[in-house]
Amino acid sequence: MSKQASGDVSEAHVVARNRKARHDYHILETWEAGIALTGTEIKSVRAGKVNLKGAFGVLRNGEVWLEGMNISPYESSGYVTHEPERSRKLLLHRREIRRLIGAVEQKGLTLVPLDMHFAKGYAKITLALARGKRAPDKREDLKKRSAEREMARSVGRQR
Repeated sequence: MSKQASGDVSEAHVVARNRKARHDYHILETWEAGIALTGTEIKSVRAGKVNLKGAFGVLRNGEVWLEGMNISPYESSGYVTHEPERSRKLLLHRREIRRLIGAVEQKGLTLVPLDMHFAKGYAKITLALARGKRAPDKREDLKKRSAEREMARSVGRQR
């Protein structure tokens, strides 16, 4: 169930995006994974209190876990609340996990969350297999983007 790397989450309601991910990494492949959340966590997610900055995927005992994602505590919860940066289990098919295990063992590959969204009422994470970019790669991307912007501006002026 691999999707294109273009990041097309069409019918889904996007709650949070990891904007730095596409800047800092070359995205090789993406998956849509479910995420195991508690009651107060899902209420905070629906309120948009999610931060994916600095989050990453880890493989432990044949399972995929998401580390470093911050879900702020739900304001209307009573005395029972959740820990904002706890490890959260990602729900994937067994064959997808096996594929990830083989890929992450390669040097330089990591699991990065691109966004969190709702699909058919369930919270989902778009997880990417990525390779870190070096500084020259980042500069090239910035040059390409600015050149494309200039071309779009010049085409707009000609009309």
